[in-house]
Amino acid sequence: MNAGTDHNSNQLSVFLLGAILSILAAVDFPSLINYSVKAIAGGLIWLIFSQVHEALKIRMKNKDNQNNKNNQEND
Repeated sequence: MNAGTDHNSNQLSVFLLGAILSILAAVDFPSLINYSVKAIAGGLIWLIFSQVHEALKIRMKNKDNQNNKNNQEND
């Protein structure tokens, strides 16, 4: 029975290899590279804005805490 499963496995491997090669032949690589560059650039821009947001949030929180502390000392 193992011989039959090995044969089916080999047929599946050959089919998958053929399918992958067929897909790779049909892919427009310059467009894929262009899209990848744009996606990476967009991700970096998003990451920068996210980090700036976090830094401003922490700065505003510290400023509010300092103002609250000063108000309590003045009371």
